[in-house]
Amino acid sequence: MFVFGLGYAARAIVAAAGGVAVGTTRDGRCETIRYDDAAAVRSALAASERVLVSIPPDAQGDPVLRDYADALSGKWVGYLSSTGVYGDAGGGWVDETAPADRGRRPLRNAADAAWLARGAHVFRLPGIYGPGRSALDRVAAGEAHRTGITDQVFSRVHVDDIAAGVVAAFNAPPGAYNLSDDEPASQDAVVEYAAALLGVAPPPFASLNALSPMARGFYAENRRVANGKAKRVLGWRPHYPTYRFGLRAVSAMTSPTPASTPPAAANIDQR
Repeated sequence: MFVFGLGYAARAIVAAAGGVAVGTTRDGRCETIRYDDAAAVRSALAASERVLVSIPPDAQGDPVLRDYADALSGKWVGYLSSTGVYGDAGGGWVDETAPADRGRRPLRNAADAAWLARGAHVFRLPGIYGPGRSALDRVAAGEAHRTGITDQVFSRVHVDDIAAGVVAAFNAPPGAYNLSDDEPASQDAVVEYAAALLGVAPPPFASLNALSPMARGFYAENRRVANGKAKRVLGWRPHYPTYRFGLRAVSAMTSPTPASTPPAAANIDQR
């Protein structure tokens, strides 16, 4: 497998696929090559059967399609996209038949469509979390907040479930696949559960005006992401179907107190 953008999710995918891959990073750090080293990239691509693309579009569009599209013919190609392409659904459910050109980032919308047109496997991902990158880390670092907005919900996915879904698609038809958990929930619910697992008070409430423009944009969208196609076509099921399962697993890996036995006072729903 050749990986454009060997980052957090891509490394989990490589591990799930057997751990053998060549990938790019912007700085060509250990065990990778620089994206702009065209000779090395093309040589590695020629020796690869599968290509995974996790680089987002830049100001001119999708860089991989611009720089290396001619080297991808005849290969299995997977593209890590975003459920943000669906835009705001007013809290309703969206699946792969929903319009995918309504997101706040037109270049992402265009890249998603361009990869589909090339016959790629396009994985639309919601908020990604896992070890080292979860509400537990934000709460522990004092960077989490609550807004009191309980009717704004979003979907998320554990990084290991992304990896399992991509591997399951190695022998599946190309097309768009939503990889998400089974229970969309509010940001406040996730943060409060993380605080309970850590045995600390939940963070204070913050007004939307106090948040960054990016964060305010997040709260401007409200949708539930359906994952039925991935289950039906790929035979995939999320190992962490809710944020509670996922956060408990992350907590068990990083905390000396097992996440399955939180303080009684926390009153945590264990489903």
